[in-house]
Amino acid sequence: MRSLKDIWPEYADTVDFYAINVDPSDDLETLENFGKNQGYPWPMADSDSEVLFKLHVTNQSTKVAFGADGIIIYREKMGGGGPDVWHGIFQQLSGGA
Repeated sequence: MRSLKDIWPEYADTVDFYAINVDPSDDLETLENFGKNQGYPWPMADSDSEVLFKLHVTNQSTKVAFGADGIIIYREKMGGGGPDVWHGIFQQLSGGA
């Protein structure tokens, strides 16, 4: 997520981005504090196991990007997607590609 901290602010006005909790034992306040401590500029969101199951999120740091029509346009697990990939995805989502 380090590269995302540098890239997302460029698209913050045109692309919604949320970090979603995958640990059911953490509440939203704990997640928000974690995000602040890590310097994440995006909002945090809580989820439940049903949503994670439906999205096939099986491990931490799964990345899923949805187009305006709700269709998944990108999916990658931990370690996937570098700066060039994220610029391309955010450009596509913001209508720039």
